[in-house]
Amino acid sequence: MAKINKIGLLTSGGDSPGMNPCIRAIFHEAENHGIQIVAFKRGFAGLLDNDCFVMTSNDVSGIIQKGGTILLTARCEDFKYDEGQKEGVKHLIENGCDGLIVIGGDGSFRGARDIADRGVRVIGIPATIDNDIYGTDMALGTDTAMNNIIDVVDKIKDTASSHERTFIIETMGRGSGYLALMSGIATGAEAVLIPEVKFDLEKIAARLKKRYELGKISNIIIVAEGAATAYFTSRQLSKIAGIVSKITVLGHFQRGGSPSAFDRILGSRLGSAAVLKLMENKSSCMVGLVENKIKTSPFDTVFDNKKELGPKLIKLAEVLGR
Repeated sequence: MAKINKIGLLTSGGDSPGMNPCIRAIFHEAENHGIQIVAFKRGFAGLLDNDCFVMTSNDVSGIIQKGGTILLTARCEDFKYDEGQKEGVKHLIENGCDGLIVIGGDGSFRGARDIADRGVRVIGIPATIDNDIYGTDMALGTDTAMNNIIDVVDKIKDTASSHERTFIIETMGRGSGYLALMSGIATGAEAVLIPEVKFDLEKIAARLKKRYELGKISNIIIVAEGAATAYFTSRQLSKIAGIVSKITVLGHFQRGGSPSAFDRILGSRLGSAAVLKLMENKSSCMVGLVENKIKTSPFDTVFDNKKELGPKLIKLAEVLGR
């Protein structure tokens, strides 16, 4: 194994429940091998500003149950350019970092690859509620976000049934319908609109009207923001079939709250693995969960492949929503 004395660490992009358990695991795995963690605040922006500190056990005490990230996060346009990347590498070297761990999504990994291309060993850990990163079955935060959505939908269904109404619930998912699809299956939604599948609102409206005729008194429609807005869907259903609906846009509520048991365990496994992979001299790759095993995927492989929703899951949502 390669000799490592210090590892840089940052969280970047959108926050995800599970980042803090991951940070905790990285610290403890590193400490177990006599390695210090140099934590940079606010992602790549903090790396450019050299805003960092050497972590101690006090920094990670009691954070496993906390959502968000104790290291803060931000987007950094300057890091897309050559001068910004040079400055980032300079600060890693000045702080004695023998490697870097980046917890984030696709955009964060592109910054990580740029650093790796400049000779620094870098490992990525996938964290995004959209679960749209190739090379891992689940990303950090996805399970917690789904549970947040399910909790709200279950509560809304009580009101929908009481008032005999159709409710349209908009979830996050600009480029991926994973959250909407899986939440739709888990809550028994009558329809799910996702960007991966072309939808016909006239057919959906006809099916909803038939449900009312059969005595079904309420409907739940889940819409991924990348497919349509809840407001557009509501207007169209009213125009097509006179269906009056209520709207709930979940927004950032989905990303908040204490991480689920799954995300705490996943964050712990991925954080530990990232440290060990750096010690094995691995670089420019991501650690992910594949068939319940931790595996690595080169950043280029992650970028060159699109994570697809399985057709069987899409079919299942259609069948169960009838």
